[in-house]
Amino acid sequence: MQLTILSTSDTHGYIFPTNYVKPRAHMPFGLIRAATVIAAEQRAAPGPTITIDDGDFLAGSPLAYYVAQVQTPPDPLPLTRIYNQIHYDAAVMGNHEFDYGTQYLERALNATERPIVNANILDNAGRPLFGQRYRIIERGGVKIAILGLTTRAVMQWKNHANVANDVHFRTAVSVAKELVPYLKKIADIVIVAYHGGFERSLKTGKLIESLSNGENEAYQLLEEVKGIDALITGHQHRKIATTLFGVPVTQPGYRGEAVGKIVLDLTPVDGGYVVTVHTVHVIDTKSSKFDEAIATHSRQLDKTVDYWLAEPLAQINGDLTFKSAAKARMVETPYTEFIQRVQLETMGADISATSIFNNEGHGFENPITMRNIMTNYVYPDGLALELITGKDLKAALEKTATYFTMSADQQIVVNPAFYSPKLRHYNYDMYEGINYQINVAQPIGKRISNLTYQGQPVRDEQEFKIALNRYRAGGGGHYDMFQADKIIAENKTPMSQIIADYLRRHPVITAEADQNFTVMP
Repeated sequence: MQLTILSTSDTHGYIFPTNYVKPRAHMPFGLIRAATVIAAEQRAAPGPTITIDDGDFLAGSPLAYYVAQVQTPPDPLPLTRIYNQIHYDAAVMGNHEFDYGTQYLERALNATERPIVNANILDNAGRPLFGQRYRIIERGGVKIAILGLTTRAVMQWKNHANVANDVHFRTAVSVAKELVPYLKKIADIVIVAYHGGFERSLKTGKLIESLSNGENEAYQLLEEVKGIDALITGHQHRKIATTLFGVPVTQPGYRGEAVGKIVLDLTPVDGGYVVTVHTVHVIDTKSSKFDEAIATHSRQLDKTVDYWLAEPLAQINGDLTFKSAAKARMVETPYTEFIQRVQLETMGADISATSIFNNEGHGFENPITMRNIMTNYVYPDGLALELITGKDLKAALEKTATYFTMSADQQIVVNPAFYSPKLRHYNYDMYEGINYQINVAQPIGKRISNLTYQGQPVRDEQEFKIALNRYRAGGGGHYDMFQADKIIAENKTPMSQIIADYLRRHPVITAEADQNFTVMP
C-alpha cells in the first residue's frame, strides 16, 4: 500500500498569482494554483492521501490585510472560506497567525473546516491554546497520527496587547520527545507537521543560525526523536525534498509556489504497517490552471481589494521610486527618508529605524496609492517608541552592519546569512536622526564610525527616544539591545494605515533625502 502526504505552507493569504506590485499580474504562485495540484494528486494517488497545511495562512498579503483591517467589521470568514475549498486533513499554527491578535485568530479557526493540530502553544493549564495536540486518522486500514508543532518565533507576539496573555510555549523538540513514542504505540504512521525549519545545513550538518532563539529546530528534531515517519516543515520559505536521518522531509516554499509530496510504501507487519520505501517531491505550481471553486468564491473579494489598492492618496513633488532595493539599502533614497519622517512625526522620536523589507517593492509612484503602500510596507505591525542609550544605539548599528560583507574582489555584497536559507532583508535597518558610516571592510562589531547626533558624537550614557516597528522593539531579528521593557509608548495601528493617514494630512509630498548614512568598503 502507498500513503501519499501532500502539504502547503506559508501561503500568507496569497490566493492569486500576484505580489500586488502591478495590477493584473500573472505570477508563478498562488493558492488558486496549488489547489489544482493538490486535487490532481489526490485523484491520481494509488492509495490513501493525507493533506496538511503547515501554517501562516492568515496574514502576509494585501488581501489578508484588507480582510483583517480594512473591511468593516474585520472578519476572517472571506479568507477562511477560500481555504475551505481545499480538503485538508489537518492544519498547523504558524507564527503569523497571531499578527492580528488572538480574538481574530479564534474567529478564523472557528470558521475553518481544517482540524487544527497544535501541541506546543498552550494556555495557563498546559492545554493546547487552539485545536488538539494531534489527530489520529484511519485510511485504508492504516492508523495515521499527525502531530502539530510551531516555531518559537510565535513568541515575538507574546507582549503585544492584542494577544492573550495566557499564551505559553514549549519547544518542538521537547514536546515531540514526549508524544512521538506514545503516538508510535497507538498508530502505524507518525507524521510531524512543524511550522519551523532547519537550523543546520541539510548536507553538512553545519550550524547555519544561532541556537539561542530556538526559531528552527527541525534538524535537532530528527536527530534526537526516533519514530517519526515523515516530517512536514515550513517557516523558512524554502523548497525542500530530501531525506534526513532516514526520514522523508518536505518544505513547499511560500505563497503557494509549490506543493510538498511524500509517498510512503507500507508493508503489513504484526497486524500493523511499517514504512519500507519512501520518495519525496516538491511540485511547482507555476504551470497549473486556476482552481474553479476558489476562483468562484474569491472573484468578488479580488475585485474589491483591487479597487481599494487603486485609491490615490497623495501627489509627489519629485520622485519616491527606486530601481534597485540593493542600492537603496546602501544609499538613502527619498522613499526611505519619507518613511522615517512618518515614524518620527507619529511617535515624537529623536531617531527612527526602518527597512526595505524585500526586493519586490520599488517605492511610491505618483500619485501614491494604497497599492504602493501595501507592496512596500508589507507587514501589519505598528510602531513603538523605545528609550535607549547611546550604547544600545551603537550595538544596534553594529548589528545592522552585519548585513554587508566583502567579496573576494573587494566589492560590498550582502552577507549570505541574510538570504540563505531564508530571505531576511527585513533585518537590515537604516536610521534617521543621526549620522553614521558603515565601514564594511572592518571586523564585525567595529564597523560603525563617525556616529553623531545633532552634530555631536554619541555618548554611551546619552538617552534617545527611537521609533521602530513593534517586532524590532521586542528584540525581533536578534536585536537584543531592544527589549519590550524599554518601550515607553506604542501605536498599534498597522504601519500601512499610519502611512495612509499621514498622506491624507499631507496631500503633497516633497521627495528629499539628507544622505545621513554612508556604506563604504
